Amino acid sequence: MAGGGAPAPKADEPAPHPPKDQLPNVSYCITSPPPWPEAILLGFQHYLVMLGTAVIFPTALVPQMGGGNEEKAKVIQTLLFVAGLNTLLQTTFGTRLPAVIGGSYTFVAPTISIILSGRWSDPDPLSRFKKVMRATQGALIVASTLQIVLGFSGLWRNVVRFLSPLSAVPLVALVGFGLYEFGFPGVAKCVEIGLPMLILLVIFSQYLVHLIKPGKNIFDRFAVIFAVAIIWIYAHILTVGGAYKGKAPKTQTSCRTDRAGLIDAAPWIRVPYPFQWGPPSFDAGEAFAMMMASFVALIESTGAFIAVSRYASATHMPPSILSRGVGWQGIGILLSGLFGTGNGSSVSVENAGLLALTRVGSRRVVQISAGFMIFFSILGKFGAVFASIPAPIVAALYCLFFAYAGSAGLSFLQFCNLNSFRTKFILGFSIFLGLSVPQYFNEYTAIQGYGPVHSKGRWFNDIVNVPFSSEAFVAGLVAFFLDNTLHKKDSQIRKDRGKHWWDKFKSFKTDTRSEEFYSLPFRLNKYFPSV
Repeated sequence: MAGGGAPAPKADEPAPHPPKDQLPNVSYCITSPPPWPEAILLGFQHYLVMLGTAVIFPTALVPQMGGGNEEKAKVIQTLLFVAGLNTLLQTTFGTRLPAVIGGSYTFVAPTISIILSGRWSDPDPLSRFKKVMRATQGALIVASTLQIVLGFSGLWRNVVRFLSPLSAVPLVALVGFGLYEFGFPGVAKCVEIGLPMLILLVIFSQYLVHLIKPGKNIFDRFAVIFAVAIIWIYAHILTVGGAYKGKAPKTQTSCRTDRAGLIDAAPWIRVPYPFQWGPPSFDAGEAFAMMMASFVALIESTGAFIAVSRYASATHMPPSILSRGVGWQGIGILLSGLFGTGNGSSVSVENAGLLALTRVGSRRVVQISAGFMIFFSILGKFGAVFASIPAPIVAALYCLFFAYAGSAGLSFLQFCNLNSFRTKFILGFSIFLGLSVPQYFNEYTAIQGYGPVHSKGRWFNDIVNVPFSSEAFVAGLVAFFLDNTLHKKDSQIRKDRGKHWWDKFKSFKTDTRSEEFYSLPFRLNKYFPSV
C-alpha cells in the first residue's frame, strides 16, 4: 500500500489517462497571442479557410436569384465584410472565443424557398435578383430576433444548464461529422486536384513536422498556406497546359482556375453598405421559415462554440457566456439581413478545425483574420484572386477540419462512464438517428424535388424539413432529451453522465479561469454583467 491509499500500479500496468478540463499541448491559448509576424500569417490562414463558404453560397444562390458574375462578386464581398464585422463583435463582446462567424449551410433551404416563390416572375434578371435579395433580407431581419431574445434575455442560459458532457458528445461530434457531404464528394469533383491536396495537407501537418526537425511548428502550423499554394499552382499549370480542353462544362468549372468569373467582375474598391439592394420586403411565412433555420443554426453554433472552447484550451463555457454569445450571433444575423448577404451567420466549423490543426487558439489571431476579411472585401480585385481557388481544394481542407471539429465532441467521452448501458444507449441511439433521419430527408428531397413534408404552404414545409435535415440538430435533441429524462434521479447517473465535471462552471464567478477567458474588455463587466 502506498501511504495507506490505493496500491501503486505496477510498472507494466497501463496507467489511465486522467480527464482534463483544458486541452493540453496547445501552443497558444485564448489570452496568449503568438508573435506579431506569426499571428498575421495565422490570421491570413483563417481567412483562406473561411473563403470556402463565402464563395460557395453566392455561387450557388445568386444565379438562381437572377444575378450574374458582377452580382455574385458583390455578394461575396458583402458576405466577407459582414463576416469580418461579426467575428470582431463575437471575439470582443460575445463569448470572446476565437470563433470565426461566417455563412451557414442551414439558411440555404429557406433562401431557396424564397427564390422559388411564385412572387418573383420579373422578366428582367437584375430586377428579379434585387427583389429576391430584399425578400431574403426581410426574412433574416425578422429571424435574427429569435437569437437576440433567447441570448440576451438569458433564456438560452437556462436551457444549456441541463447540458452534460454525455449529451454534448453527439451534438458537437455531428456538428463536424454531419458535414461529410461537403468533404470527399467535393474532392472527387476534380480528383486530380482534390486528392493531391488532401494527401499533401496530411503530409505537411502530420508527418513533416516529425521528419524534419527544423520545421517543427512551421509545417504543421502553416500547412494550409503551403498546401494551397502548391496545389493552386499545379492546378493553374494544368489549366494553362490545356488539360481540360474539350472536357464537360461541369469538369471545367470544378478544375480550371479561370472559370470563377470573379476577378473580372469584382470592382477595384467597393464598401458594402446597408440596404444596398433596396429596402427589405417582409412576408410572414418566409420569416417563420427563416426563424426555424435560425433556431437550427443556434443549436449547431452551440456545439461549435463548445468545440472552439476545447481547441482554444479554455475551460467549459458557463451557460451565461454561451447565452451572451448567442445574443451577439443574433446581432450577426441582423447585420446579414441589413447588408444583404443572402445568407445567415453562424460559427464557422472549418475554422474551429483549423484551431486544432495549428494548436493556436489565440483570440488575437482570429481578430486579425477578421481584419483580412474586411480589407479584402473592400479591395474587390485582390479578394477575388483568393476567392477563385478551385472548389476541390477547399473540399480537401474540409475533410480535415470537419473531422477535427467532430473529434472535439468525442473528447468529452473522457468525462462519461463508458461502462454504463445507459451511456451506451444514449450515445449510440442519438448518433445513429442523427445520421439516419437527415439521410432520409435529404434522399427524399433529392429524388422527389421536395421534402417529406409537402403541403401548399412552402414556409410550413421548411419549418419541418429544415431541422430534420440537420445531423447536429437531430442528434443533439435526442441526446439532450434522453439524458435529462432517462433514470435521472439515480445518484450514480450524475457521475455516469459527467455532470459533476461541469459543476464548477455553472456560474461565471465559480472558477477564476472563466473570468480570465471570458471577461469583457475595457471593464465592461461592471456595466454589462454576464446574462
